[in-house]
Amino acid sequence: MEDIAISVQHLSKMYKLYDKPMDRLKESLGLTRQKKYKEHYALRDVSFQVNRGETVGIIGTNGSGKSTILKIITGVLNQTSGEIAVNGRISALLELGAGFNMEYSGIENVYLNGTMIGFTREEIDKKLDDILAFADIGDFVYQPVKTYSSGMFVRLAFAVAINIDPEILIVDEALSVGDVFFQSKCYHKFEEFKKMGKTILFVSHDLSSVAKYCDRVVLLNQGNKVAEGGPKEMVDLYKQLLVHQGDVSKLAEEPEEPGETAGGEMKPEQKTAIWKDSLNRNPGLLDYGKKNAEIIEYAIVDEKGVITSSIVKGTDFSVMMKVKFHETIEDPIFAFTVKDLQGTDITGTNTMYEKQNTGTVNAGEERIITFRQHMDLQGKSYLLSFGCVGFEKNEFEVYHRLYDACELNVISDKNTVGFYDMNSRVTIENGERS
Repeated sequence: MEDIAISVQHLSKMYKLYDKPMDRLKESLGLTRQKKYKEHYALRDVSFQVNRGETVGIIGTNGSGKSTILKIITGVLNQTSGEIAVNGRISALLELGAGFNMEYSGIENVYLNGTMIGFTREEIDKKLDDILAFADIGDFVYQPVKTYSSGMFVRLAFAVAINIDPEILIVDEALSVGDVFFQSKCYHKFEEFKKMGKTILFVSHDLSSVAKYCDRVVLLNQGNKVAEGGPKEMVDLYKQLLVHQGDVSKLAEEPEEPGETAGGEMKPEQKTAIWKDSLNRNPGLLDYGKKNAEIIEYAIVDEKGVITSSIVKGTDFSVMMKVKFHETIEDPIFAFTVKDLQGTDITGTNTMYEKQNTGTVNAGEERIITFRQHMDLQGKSYLLSFGCVGFEKNEFEVYHRLYDACELNVISDKNTVGFYDMNSRVTIENGERS
């Protein structure tokens, strides 16, 4: 047991859902013998262990129970059944600043929060300079927290949690707070913890961070544990889970061996499905054009033939669209563009740039266009746009465009400088003359 930092055994969390508040009141007062609630299991019989010095990630779709597990481990929630054992002092980055008193100053809240975590005033005294330097909010630490901007508030809360020396760090989607410079400090501190051999339990939707930092990953779905294993294996399984929209039973039906499809060629059963339903689509996309040709489908396809919004850096993938023509058009141009979240065009191409002859397409016909390429973009989220345009009597015409249609999430365990990786091959030789 000494080598185990966190043990979770047969953990379940059930909530009672009432149709009416009066039903809850009647039951609490013992005025009814009928069951007035529905049972909802946020977690059902989940078991796993975290060894000392290990970084374990928990991933899963929204509502899978990831945050619920962390709240039970840290004592914020009580489980319905099962056992939790924690061997070591915990610092948790859950809801940043949840324990702050808005009337107190920043300094007073540092001591308040540290005491709540379980540290003595003397221990906090030793760490105070590090906390204030990390937060970097100047003389505002002497002002009431209610006067802080939201950025200052989370900086101080993060600084308290990360700089008090815990044996176990628990993180729930809290690394990307503040501006880019503060985020860089957060990630550096996280890496420092890992190098020091601290135990880390990490929940994130950022699959690149999961792939980069975690030794092992637990995959949850709808409150159930699906599997656990290496980061790449679990990320692949998670992508399949997104495709099947929560139907775990289908995961066993489709082995995902490399080479099953030719890099980015869609699986047969997905060719008849609604492609875009498997993507993380943007409800606020910009849709415009004459519509004499219409983009009716689009997809991102990974190297194993799975439609997914997440592509692993260094692998082959395809961008696809299906276009229906309502009028006869000569030489239509099909295009896609990748933007960052700030709206900057990062890359893209079209059939004209690629010197691909598209010919004449008659009214009523459809075309499926596939762009195959290698993923060299840095690991982060991007926005993908699609277009069908052309020239009529030397005038440029937009037939249909879908701007920022869906997310393209690049998963990477190695990011370099800038937008894309030059895939440098490094050699180091002895420079001494013989």
